[in-house]
Amino acid sequence: MAERNQNQGQEIEQVVARAVSQTLQDQIPKLQEQIAQRVLEALPASEGEAPGAPRESSGTLVHAVASIHAGSTQKEILRALLDAGSEHCSRIALFVVKAGAASGWQSRGFGDEEAVKDFPLDLNAGPVAHTYQNRVATPGNIAEMGRQFVGQFGAPANEQVLVLPLALKDKVAALVYADGGDTGKLSSDSLELLVLATSAWLEVISLRKQVAAREDGDAGVAVERSAPPVQTVSSFSDPFAAHAPKHVPAHRVPEPEPAAEVVEVASAHAASAAAPAAATDPLAGLSPADADIHRKAQRFARLLVDEIKLYNQAKVAEGRRNKDLYDRLKEDIDKSRGTFHKRYGSTVAASGDYFQNELVRSLAEDDVSIMGPNFRR
Repeated sequence: MAERNQNQGQEIEQVVARAVSQTLQDQIPKLQEQIAQRVLEALPASEGEAPGAPRESSGTLVHAVASIHAGSTQKEILRALLDAGSEHCSRIALFVVKAGAASGWQSRGFGDEEAVKDFPLDLNAGPVAHTYQNRVATPGNIAEMGRQFVGQFGAPANEQVLVLPLALKDKVAALVYADGGDTGKLSSDSLELLVLATSAWLEVISLRKQVAAREDGDAGVAVERSAPPVQTVSSFSDPFAAHAPKHVPAHRVPEPEPAAEVVEVASAHAASAAAPAAATDPLAGLSPADADIHRKAQRFARLLVDEIKLYNQAKVAEGRRNKDLYDRLKEDIDKSRGTFHKRYGSTVAASGDYFQNELVRSLAEDDVSIMGPNFRR
């Protein structure tokens, strides 16, 4: 009887998950347009433009954001960003940040899409360094980009450039360079909006994949139990996982790498490490059914905390600086905690305290003091 009730409960969860997923799919196009319109309304009026007056570029920007949100893969989204950005500047390029180095990925307006491919961007250059370290869009002069950059690509007519951060999971995963080329066309507000829209949409796509993986988890349980782990994947998928910079500096810039890395473990080492890993697996002594519930609870806790971070990025950053994360996010944390306990509080996974542990691991970056004095484990 208990097993039948459990199976019924799982079936109900799957039905609800499918219904929620379908509802979100139906509403996303409307949400995209509403978000774009509200951001446009919030942007400061241009010189000589009356506050609240309709902008000539509004339709273009809404269409650009929609094109970015139409991407279903990370590469499609990033290419859409470059295509859309090229409407608001003469030259634009994206540089991937990995292992303390930045190298060119693709560009528009430099002659061809591969013009900047593998070009090593100096992370110590004026506007680049400021953007990388502070995660804010930074204007500058082309001379500050360094002699190698100017020698390779030339200078824009008005010598003005803009560098923007593409942040994923609170880390700079890429840098976007833009300038006015020969025409002087360079709209910093529009470019910043497009980059922010891209960052947000990449994180939404990541969360979608996590939900899909959780829904498909039952089908892979047997494989998960029997096969040794050959790779470890973080909770965020890296759009540049296959892009390795050819130029790694001798002295790395003292900034944490993006948390979106995919760490591959060689199969030769995986086989030899299988026995010790099994010995240290905290779920090794449990029955297959109980271990499955624990794993599902862990995945659900990660999803809940990722959602908190995604929709409260400014509060998370402020809370980490001031070490009062719990006070700033109390309502969201308590609500998500209640959701977690409602699903797993009466199961064998309750003893794992997975939601609390994930808050400290992911939200507070393994430093419980960042949660503040009112947080209780």
